[in-house]
Amino acid sequence: MGPQAVSIRMTVRAWIAALVCFLAALAAAPAGAQSYPTRLIRIVVPFPPGGPTDVAARLIVQPLSEALGQSVIIENQNGAGGRTGSRYVARAAPDGYTLLLGGTNLNAIIPALYKNLDYDPVKSFVPVASIASDGMVMVVNPSITATTLAEFVAQAKAHPGKLKYGSAPGIASHLASELLKYRAGIDVPFIPYRGGAPAITDLLGGQIDMLFNNKAVLLALIQDRKLRPLAVVADKRWPELPDVPTMAEAGFSGFPTDIVYGLLAPAGTPDTAVATLNAAVSKAMQSQAFRTGLAKLGIEARSLTAQAFAAKLADDTAKYDEIVTLTGIKVE
Repeated sequence: MGPQAVSIRMTVRAWIAALVCFLAALAAAPAGAQSYPTRLIRIVVPFPPGGPTDVAARLIVQPLSEALGQSVIIENQNGAGGRTGSRYVARAAPDGYTLLLGGTNLNAIIPALYKNLDYDPVKSFVPVASIASDGMVMVVNPSITATTLAEFVAQAKAHPGKLKYGSAPGIASHLASELLKYRAGIDVPFIPYRGGAPAITDLLGGQIDMLFNNKAVLLALIQDRKLRPLAVVADKRWPELPDVPTMAEAGFSGFPTDIVYGLLAPAGTPDTAVATLNAAVSKAMQSQAFRTGLAKLGIEARSLTAQAFAAKLADDTAKYDEIVTLTGIKVE
């Protein structure tokens, strides 16, 4: 055998050896080293179906699935004012396949209220991207004679303890109600619910008299005259309700004016997965179906980077810390 043939045979053997080593290394590589995502992704909504958090999640699912090239599903795990589902995601594998539809309520208000949880509402998560910003409105059952906030306050003062309001504990609607009670000096007992949807059902049925909740779930009921709005929690009047004053116009200032929804992943999720998800959310938010769905509900699309979303949540936490201190609200 000539020198050239020996050289060729040695080269082939070297390539085969290199290929075997490469395949072995690939087989031994962790799942996270593969291209993300490679399987179904779950978005946990820690409230019952029908509430504003659930609505926001369901609008993003289809376009997000298309942007990622993988199935994305909603999993409702309600209970404890959103803490049950949040805890579940906090303890999930940090691989990008279990996400939380969180935001102001779960990752800014809860840390302002609860100091001894078995998970950290801030440190247990990494913000991925915001998707929407919503506002609240105060509504009453039409059987209540009050047509303005001033009349409602007067009626509550005339009949202490008779009028009742409902909300899931420890969320924006709960704190807004307590702040109104504090500022107005009224006695309106709190009836706790597992989520916004069952509270609204009881308001429609007359079991409770008043609540604050989001435009996303209340606007249609207001427009159908099934509920009466007294004030919007916003910097300016809503185009859909031009005759309804803001809380400040009605004589009560200092209410936080927006609620942000977004996706968060368990702390420790790889930066590459977070970046992939953020880019996919931004793409999904360009979907006409997503934007049309938001427009029908009066919700504003709000796309923030992971860093900007984290900063927004930190700012909201400071605001709600102040409200908790002011009202002395207890939710344990």
